[in-house]
Amino acid sequence: MSIKILHTADWHIGKQLLKIDFAKDMDLFFDWLIECIQENDINVLLMSGDLFDQANPSQAAMAQYYGFLKRLLPLKCKVILTGGNHDSPHVINAPKDLLEILEIKVVGGIPENIADLFVEIAVGNEKVVVAAVPFLRDKDIRNAVPGESYSDKIELIKDGIATYFANVNQHYKANYDNTPFIVMAHLFAQGASVSDSEREIQIGNQAGVASAVFGEEPHYVALGHIHRPQMVGKPNIRYSGSPIALSFSEKKDIKEVVMLTLEGSNFTVNLLPIPKFRKLLTIKGTVKDVTKKIADYESDSILTDLAEVIIEEDNENISHIKALEDLLTSEPENGLQILKGSIKFKTEVSGTSKLLSKGEDIKDFSAVQLFEKRLEQDDSLENTDELINAFREILEGLQTSEITD
Repeated sequence: MSIKILHTADWHIGKQLLKIDFAKDMDLFFDWLIECIQENDINVLLMSGDLFDQANPSQAAMAQYYGFLKRLLPLKCKVILTGGNHDSPHVINAPKDLLEILEIKVVGGIPENIADLFVEIAVGNEKVVVAAVPFLRDKDIRNAVPGESYSDKIELIKDGIATYFANVNQHYKANYDNTPFIVMAHLFAQGASVSDSEREIQIGNQAGVASAVFGEEPHYVALGHIHRPQMVGKPNIRYSGSPIALSFSEKKDIKEVVMLTLEGSNFTVNLLPIPKFRKLLTIKGTVKDVTKKIADYESDSILTDLAEVIIEEDNENISHIKALEDLLTSEPENGLQILKGSIKFKTEVSGTSKLLSKGEDIKDFSAVQLFEKRLEQDDSLENTDELINAFREILEGLQTSEITD
C-alpha cells in the first residue's frame, strides 16, 4: 500500500494577461488535473498558495474555485490548500469549517495554535503528516521597532521566518516523530529562478531564505510563489510552479505537477508535465518580416495563441509606428492574437524619452527598474541604495493595502 500526493501551487484563479482572461485556461487545467488524480489514484492534493490572483477575487473566480472542489468530491482525494501573498486570509478561511467536513483543509493565514497547521493522513498502514504553512506576513513573524533601519527589517524578517519553521519542526518532533513529514510553504527561496509574473514579497525578495531554513526534519518541502518549476538546494525541496504560463517570460517553461509516492518512509518523486493549452511567443523582425510571420502562422493549440511583437527597423518612421498600432488592434488571425508590442530603431529622432535607451519600451520595466534608471541619471545623488530600498518599501505598503486582513 502507498500514499500518492500531488504537489501544485500558484493557480492564480482570475488572472488576466493584458486583455486576455485565463479562465478558459484554468478550466482546461482543472479538467486535466481531475483526470490526473483519477488515473494516478492520488490520495492527497496540495496547493501551496496563491489560489487567487487578487485578494478580493471576482464572483467568476470564486465560482470556478468552488466548481473545481465540487468535482473533486467523488474522487475521495484529500485537499490541503494554503494562502499565498496574493490571497486574503479571510477569503480563503471563510468556508473553512464547511470545507473541513468535505475533507478539504484550508489555511489562509497562520493560526493562533501551531497544531492547527498539521494534518495527519492514513491510507492502509501508511501515514504521512503535512504542515500546511501559508504565506508568512511581516506582522506574523516580527515586531516592528520604531526607528529600525532597512537592513534591520530585512534581518528581522529572515529571523522570524527561520524561527517559525523551527517551531513547526519542533511541534512535529514532539507529536509525530518518525512519521513521514511534508512541509508546505509560500515564500522566496534564495537561488530560485524567477519570472516576470511573481509579485515581489518581503521587500523585493531581499528577505529570501536559504533552503537550510526548513531544517532536516521534512522529508519533502512543497513550495509555492515562484512560477517556474524547479528544485531548490536539495531534490526534496521544490517549487511545483504555476500550471499555466502567466507571462511571456514563461513562454519556454515546461509546466508540471509533482507526484510523490510514499512507501514506508521513502518518497519517490515523479514530474508530470501539464499540456499547453495555448502558446505564448515572441515575433521579431522588420514590419515586413513580422507581418509575414503572422500571416504564415498556423496554430495547433486548443486556445488562441498569444504573441508579443518586437519590430526592428533602421530609421524611425511614422508608418512603422502606425503598423505596430494596427497589429495591436487587429483581430486574432490564424489562431494568433497580438497582445503587446514594441518598436526599436537603430537611429531615433530627438524627443525620445531620456529615461530609456534606444528601443526600450516603458511597459517592459517594473516601477523599481524605472526608478533605478532615473537615479542613474543624477550623479549628485548619494546613498542610492537607501533610496531604492525606501521606494521598495513604499511599493510594498501599497501592495499590502490590497490584502484584506
